[in-house]
Amino acid sequence: MAIPVTPTQKIRVMVVDDSMVARSLIIKGLSAHPRIEVVGYAINTLDAKNKIPHYKPDVITMDVEMPGQSGIDFLKQYLPTHPIPVILVSSLNLKVFDALAVGAVDFVRKPDQGISETTFLASLAQKVVMAASARVRPGALAVSGAPGAAALAAAGPIPKLGGGPGLDRVIIGLGASTGGTEATLAVMKRLPADIPPMVIVQHMPPGFTKMYAERLNRLCAMEVREAQSGDELRRGLALIAPADLQCRVVRIGTRYTVNCTPGEKVSGHRPSVDAMFYSMAETVTCKMVGIIMTGMGQDGAHGLLEMRKKGAYTIGQDKESSVVYGMPGVAYNIGAVMIQASCDNVSNVLLRHLKTLG
Repeated sequence: MAIPVTPTQKIRVMVVDDSMVARSLIIKGLSAHPRIEVVGYAINTLDAKNKIPHYKPDVITMDVEMPGQSGIDFLKQYLPTHPIPVILVSSLNLKVFDALAVGAVDFVRKPDQGISETTFLASLAQKVVMAASARVRPGALAVSGAPGAAALAAAGPIPKLGGGPGLDRVIIGLGASTGGTEATLAVMKRLPADIPPMVIVQHMPPGFTKMYAERLNRLCAMEVREAQSGDELRRGLALIAPADLQCRVVRIGTRYTVNCTPGEKVSGHRPSVDAMFYSMAETVTCKMVGIIMTGMGQDGAHGLLEMRKKGAYTIGQDKESSVVYGMPGVAYNIGAVMIQASCDNVSNVLLRHLKTLG
């Protein structure tokens, strides 16, 4: 386990990218941050392996696609014995989720027509600072190697919850950020096809939420898709809030839908977990469950507290299994969380509660 950097220390960063233009941009941009010191760079993963012992970085930024060995293969081989926080620098590429699954802490989208260099560098610097205190779990939540994956496969399909009338009047909200792509997957893979409707906010750059929803849809029993305004909440459906839009739950008579619209950031984010949780607290009159998972900052904590005040059952990921115990930690400390659970046990806690409602 890497030793976390204290708030008074400079964060030593190594940049790994085969593009000289990209390296120069990242080095110049990160070097301007008061808490970051770029100690060196590498032009590919082999170069990185040779230089890491010399530079001793606290955090590495790494391109996903490079000539020779890819960033994903590097992470698979290197992180189990050298758990250094890695921030991926990626174009709009599905492979970023494979890299997160084998231990990368987070990712940023490369500047392009939709992402400016200024936005890219600000996001990267923020994530580097966060990563310096993150817990690195090499491959701990990888799809093929997740804890209990063999047991899950051997057990066959997950039994359905069934048609209890109480379960037809439940809505589940889940929010996550740093480390949340794989943590959310670990939870959802253990849930049945007829789970009550779920609305999920995962902080993610534009373009990636649709790919993330498609990935979850392939790997989980329920239907998962990126949310669109007007989508009706129903059993067996999980909706992922689209990047750069606020996603809120809306009641229309006895039905519930989602509203996905542009708007101001809430708690520093768009989509915001708080915006989604607050909307549930304000509009949902049936049973509710709120789940807050790994992530930097406090987005979702106060919204979850409002949900609890309105009678929701609330679950928070525990410190030991969180990549960053920010969001769930704040939620727990302000009294928003009724029960804490490890990433691997959140689904069990949720299902036990749902069975009391059926």
